[in-house]
Amino acid sequence: MTTRSRRAQRARGVGLQVAVVLAVLLAWKVGTERADSLFFPPPNKVLSEVWNGWILDWSTSWNDNLEPSLTRLLTGFVLAAVFAVALGVAIGRSRTLGDYVAPIIHFVRSIPPPALLPLLLVLLGIGDDMKVVLIAVGVFPPILLNTADGVRSIDPLYLDTAAVYRIPRLRRLTRVILPAAAPEIFAGLRISLSIAVILMVISELIAATNGVGFRILQAQRQFKMVDLWAGLVVLGAMGAALNAVLALIERRVLRWRRT
Repeated sequence: MTTRSRRAQRARGVGLQVAVVLAVLLAWKVGTERADSLFFPPPNKVLSEVWNGWILDWSTSWNDNLEPSLTRLLTGFVLAAVFAVALGVAIGRSRTLGDYVAPIIHFVRSIPPPALLPLLLVLLGIGDDMKVVLIAVGVFPPILLNTADGVRSIDPLYLDTAAVYRIPRLRRLTRVILPAAAPEIFAGLRISLSIAVILMVISELIAATNGVGFRILQAQRQFKMVDLWAGLVVLGAMGAALNAVLALIERRVLRWRRT
């Protein structure tokens, strides 16, 4: 495929995405006009509130809502990712260790993270520590399981070749095992990022004095439906932006896979 054809294909893809967004906004507008409900505002009012209440008043929105939410989300996500990848590599390399810890992992995985909220509130209070721990516990199992599966599915030829050339263990880990398991690891990270956003909102709806979830809850309590919908739009945009950043990192790290 030539460069010109790739550009044309990319332009068609972008045009199709824009057309879908416009179609959704049109359907939203038509639906609100027919519903004529206070709880279902039209998109122009919602987008106006996003512009006036979030973008123009950026400093307040960032300090009171976006920055606290992003800090909690990224802290819990990164902590869980580091420990999950490390333990997943160990489990993937040692089937005996995997057999020992498998019951515990599946037990923890079976507990819905929101069910831990009462316990975490008692142990850690309503501060940021509780929210970070809730996010970390919720995103830990998908990353761990995907990492372990990725390490176990490595072609034995890679490991045998590394052993024949007597590559040191640390270099074998960083140059053979992690790169080979990286596609599975990133698959777990993508799944966990969506879970992290959900748990961030849940924790801020239950016990918080700031954050995007807290602002949405305050709008609901005050019956400010336009503000509530604007908060949902901002939350969706934040999740999409985080996913785009992770996808960019994945493309950079896995460039070798496309070639």
